[in-house]
Amino acid sequence: MAKQAASRDRRVRGSRTGRPIMALLDLLGRRWSLRILWELRDAPLTSRALRAACDEASPTVLQARLDELREAGFVELGEAGGYGLTPLGQELCETFMPLHRFAERWRKI
Repeated sequence: MAKQAASRDRRVRGSRTGRPIMALLDLLGRRWSLRILWELRDAPLTSRALRAACDEASPTVLQARLDELREAGFVELGEAGGYGLTPLGQELCETFMPLHRFAERWRKI
């Protein structure tokens, strides 16, 4: 847990304050971060399945994002070897659902 707290308290690119919202938006704004969380929202996936779901993202970049999301406490590596959301990760994805519904309506305009 100390590792997670340390990662959330670190300095944030483009922010002198390091406020939690800035740290979160910085993490989520990195390439593939949101996509990984989105693809894991329903069920855990193996590395191979996750890569396929992420349009064959680079394995190096995908692993870097998974490491960051694990360090932040949103993703965990399961006993069977697949990646899944932690309860905190599930809560984060639930907060995006109203935005997802809005985006679906907006797309139809």
